[in-house]
Amino acid sequence: MKILLIGYGTMNKITARLAEEEGHEIVGIIAGSGKDAPYPGFKTIDEAGADVAIDFSHPELLLPLLEDDVKTPLVIATTGQKEEIVSILKEKSTSLPVFFSANMSYGVHVMNTLLKKALTMLDEFDLEMVERHHNKKVDAPSGTLVKLLDTALEHRDGSYPVYDRSNVHEKRKKEEIGVSAIRGGSIVGTHDVIFAKDDEVIEITHQAQSKEIFANGALKAANVLVNRPNGFYDYNNLFEER
Repeated sequence: MKILLIGYGTMNKITARLAEEEGHEIVGIIAGSGKDAPYPGFKTIDEAGADVAIDFSHPELLLPLLEDDVKTPLVIATTGQKEEIVSILKEKSTSLPVFFSANMSYGVHVMNTLLKKALTMLDEFDLEMVERHHNKKVDAPSGTLVKLLDTALEHRDGSYPVYDRSNVHEKRKKEEIGVSAIRGGSIVGTHDVIFAKDDEVIEITHQAQSKEIFANGALKAANVLVNRPNGFYDYNNLFEER
């Protein structure tokens, strides 16, 4: 594949290395000013002539690019401003194949599937969610936790997230879903979903031990996406036969 990278931070540097090890070609990058890269720079997505574009960037870079009439298949991993980005991508998907995931790890997709099942069986349990990441991550809570939270909100009628209890001086309400974000050191990424009831606790945890899992996930998605018809894809439908 000929791959265009949108963003050239840590994640797409890893993606470039792994892609070239697999025999793919990095035809160029779109990145902010001051980025020193061994690839040609482009201002728009289609001018690179790539088979697919892989995005690990941020909304300030991605959203202006999506204002163009893009035809290149897109693998998008930007997590900030999720609702706005997904809405635009769904509009674009009528004329090109688009894959979006708040977390490119297939294991996180499995975690979300397990969560859906647990929610149908543990409705009497209190629910808390905790995510931990390195001290350079700028958005909180993480896109992955937002995805897990969305799943919980869809399955628990009347539930709502609570992000801060520092000024609350009353017992926890059943409808609450506690959300906590931890930032420190070089933590790659850990997500915990905690079901708690009197005398028992059930936890679903995903721990990323290397950022390569996200780059490998993006490349796996790209390999499949380039052969898919126009449409909006995620891990729930990308590998289905059509």
